[in-house]
Amino acid sequence: MKLMQSMSGRIFGILLLGVVSSTVLTWWLAFGERQKTFEQFRESRAVERAEQLVLALDALPAPSRQAFLATAPRLGLRVTTLPVASSSEAPRSVYAAALSDRLGKRFRVQSLPPDSEGCNSLPAEARSLRGPCEELGITLRDGTELRLTSLPPRGPLPPFRPDFILYLLAFLCSIAVLAYLVARMTTRPLRQLAQAATDLGNDINRPALPERGSTEILQATKAFNAMQSRIRQHIQQRTHMLAAITHDLQTPLTRLRLRLEKVGDTELRDKLIGDLSAMQTMVKEGLDLARSMDSNEALRPMDLDSLLDSVCADAADAGQDVVFSGKSGITVMARPQALRRCLTNLIDNAVKYGQFAKVSLETSSDAGSKFMHIRIRDGGSGIPEDQLQKVFEPFYRTETSRSRDTGGTGLGLTIAQNIAQQHGGSVQLKNLHEGGLEVQLILPAKPA
Repeated sequence: MKLMQSMSGRIFGILLLGVVSSTVLTWWLAFGERQKTFEQFRESRAVERAEQLVLALDALPAPSRQAFLATAPRLGLRVTTLPVASSSEAPRSVYAAALSDRLGKRFRVQSLPPDSEGCNSLPAEARSLRGPCEELGITLRDGTELRLTSLPPRGPLPPFRPDFILYLLAFLCSIAVLAYLVARMTTRPLRQLAQAATDLGNDINRPALPERGSTEILQATKAFNAMQSRIRQHIQQRTHMLAAITHDLQTPLTRLRLRLEKVGDTELRDKLIGDLSAMQTMVKEGLDLARSMDSNEALRPMDLDSLLDSVCADAADAGQDVVFSGKSGITVMARPQALRRCLTNLIDNAVKYGQFAKVSLETSSDAGSKFMHIRIRDGGSGIPEDQLQKVFEPFYRTETSRSRDTGGTGLGLTIAQNIAQQHGGSVQLKNLHEGGLEVQLILPAKPA
């Protein structure tokens, strides 16, 4: 279950199981005490009934006792007035001792061996009750000896009331809600920290997390904010250094070009100007690389269909074989200039190394999230499978498709990947069976 794979689901399950287990244990102990209380009450009532019966018989004249026994209600009791062979040395049961304490020293109570006929002579209602059948020998004050056959009632507990199930369900529901709230409250800071880490990969300049909460959460938040600040500082220093170097190189390169124009040897001049043009291209793409690592451009609502149509139209106007198909009709939050630079690099690469570019736009859904797939196919020779990931490294060029003869510097895909990652997406490469290379730019569709 996905619920139990999350921390909040596990905390919820542990809390619910712990509370329910504790409740069941408490109720089991309470019901045990309830059982004992009812048994003690029934035993007390049984002793009290026997006491009342014996006292009534003792108060009546001897001739009237048989008539009284024939009419008196005595559930679970049977008394015979025939003399019994009693022995003062017979062990006394708990029931006999309790009855003796109630009657006092004027009466003698002792336990007798059970008489099966006496127990079977009890009423059917009494025989249906649980408990041992006891035979007691009782001597009245006038010396009359009685045999008392007793079956102390030890019946089951009274049944639960019909609304007990409703109360139990209401209790379990309240415990489940409480456990859910506690689990959510416990894992909320962790979810916020995880989301902040995800957002940090997309935007290094995102606002810092508010520093509040318990001591542990506060400590983790401060550490995360400090880490974000250090990463931002390192990236800015590297970006500024690269931008400064490439920017400062443009001025001497421009002066060098002007001086080369004065070289008299035409062949030498053309070679030197060609090398200088390659250097200027590298400087320009170095600036683009520095800009691709800088995410200061604000997110704005953007019609992705219009952007693609504009980029493809500009490429076609420049004489490139570029075709665009597919519509999404979705307006997303993106950095327009950065995304335009990313698409331009990918289309230029396709035309440069594959003669043409077929651009298509599709949408897909995964785990409730929608993604935009921009596919760019060319007619080139593709890239060796073992180099599909290496081409994203700065200044990396393959021997067949990324050579100096084509003017490539090995930064185009690096810049495109940086921009895609800033938008929470990625760039993927795949060789086509029919020949050519497919570049797929995957971006999460974040509605404006």
